[in-house]
Amino acid sequence: MTSVRCPQHDSAEIRYNRLGLIRSVKVFAMHHALKLYSRYQQSVLRYYIFQAKWARLPLVGKMVRRVANLYGKKAHGAYLLTHDEANEIVDIAEGLALGPCACRTVFPNCDSPISAEIMVGPSRNIFLDEKAHDYREITKQEARDILRQCHQSGLIHTIVKCRQGFYAICNCCACCCVPLRLNRQYGIGKAFSRDNGIVQQFKEQLRGGAKPPIPLR
Repeated sequence: MTSVRCPQHDSAEIRYNRLGLIRSVKVFAMHHALKLYSRYQQSVLRYYIFQAKWARLPLVGKMVRRVANLYGKKAHGAYLLTHDEANEIVDIAEGLALGPCACRTVFPNCDSPISAEIMVGPSRNIFLDEKAHDYREITKQEARDILRQCHQSGLIHTIVKCRQGFYAICNCCACCCVPLRLNRQYGIGKAFSRDNGIVQQFKEQLRGGAKPPIPLR
């Protein structure tokens, strides 16, 4: 007996396969972007500040800010978190690692603790592999303790995004934090911004690998 496939089911399956391919490409791009960033982290941050100074020039400043804001929105940006939001992300993250705050390592403008950057999810493995001497696996309780200590010290919680994926909770300060300095000093607002739905976006990122149901109607 010959089976008859439903056209709607075929169409939904094609859409699913297309979405799966797009998701795989994005994950691949994020993975390799993070791998490069982990190797040249300090140089990248120095370049961000160097490039941002052009935003103050009278003729090209507007164009520099426009390009930098687009880059912050699409490629690499930080989002402000409340203490509760940071704890919630730690609770739902699939694995954690602790490493040095990249901003304070490059721009040590104060004596706040260096070991304060929490890598979240599978992307932590990139930093554990590339810089095994700087990063180590930690438990959720250790991460919560670090967040509490940083919060009590007046540090700012942010979650950093590379392309379409969140990869780190940084606990930094106003004098060292590169995204915050780009925002305040150079007018690059998308480098450091606030999004009330950031925790939900992180949850959706975790569910990204799950196969959605294919409608049969």
